[in-house]
Amino acid sequence: MRERYFVLLLIFLFLYSSLSMAESDNVKKPLPTAIISYLLDNASLQVPSLNDTWQWQLSGNINTSYDVSVYEIDLFETSEETIKILQAKEIYVICYFSAGSLEDWREDKDQFDDSVIGKAYGGWAGEFWLDIRSQNVKDVMLSRLDLARQKGCDAIEADNVHGFEEDTGFPLTAEDQLKFNRSLAFEAHNRAMAIGLKNDSSQAEELVDDFDFAVTEELFEFSEESALSFFITKGKPVFNAEYGEDYLNNEQHRAAMCLQSNALGFHTIILPLGLDDAFRYDCYVEEGSVDTKLTR
Repeated sequence: MRERYFVLLLIFLFLYSSLSMAESDNVKKPLPTAIISYLLDNASLQVPSLNDTWQWQLSGNINTSYDVSVYEIDLFETSEETIKILQAKEIYVICYFSAGSLEDWREDKDQFDDSVIGKAYGGWAGEFWLDIRSQNVKDVMLSRLDLARQKGCDAIEADNVHGFEEDTGFPLTAEDQLKFNRSLAFEAHNRAMAIGLKNDSSQAEELVDDFDFAVTEELFEFSEESALSFFITKGKPVFNAEYGEDYLNNEQHRAAMCLQSNALGFHTIILPLGLDDAFRYDCYVEEGSVDTKLTR
């Protein structure tokens, strides 16, 4: 993990310039507390590194025993106690929530206006696309970011931020998506949390400077690995999960995929689609050769 120490320099420069101005005017001027608070918060902002390994579990009792440096867990379903247990092991905690869809089992579902709820999200019961242009949607997401900060999350992963490519029921444009995604990144950073770009691979090059890492699904299944190379080039990790049964059942295919993943600098694990820790294969390199490790 890396801390953004450059923010400390900003704090020093700001304090120095403010004091100099006060002395020149021979008047004591209070510093803007909101700005100082923002700078102090961001001074401790941590981001994952290219060397970090990860585990992803969104359902069931969280298995905290994996020897990895990053965990991604569900924002709503995971207790503050579990987050503290992970962090006590010096594990970096990413909290998941959907930013582009309504899930009808979430505790804040009634905060969405009827007018912002679009078409059903194909393949996922009880989930519907949202109109990301709406201030109502943005306000709910700000509340979720506040919850993540309250629970002590180190970072957040905002899912379903590619609605402009889907049949959402709203005329969303690529520019709408960029604006929404960048606002999420800004607000996460404003709360001293890092943020990962999720699955919006077609806009990865445009968003790489706004986001701190990427989380992807089935990157190799759909041959989208080239789009995420921008993150690696910038020194930002790409955490990938594969669900294909072929990778689960065919050791040779699994090893070939892991070889490719490791060569590209991605961190790939093979998981059940339900992300319930039923099994877990981890791609890793040992003594120059590639193997796959069943860790569950």
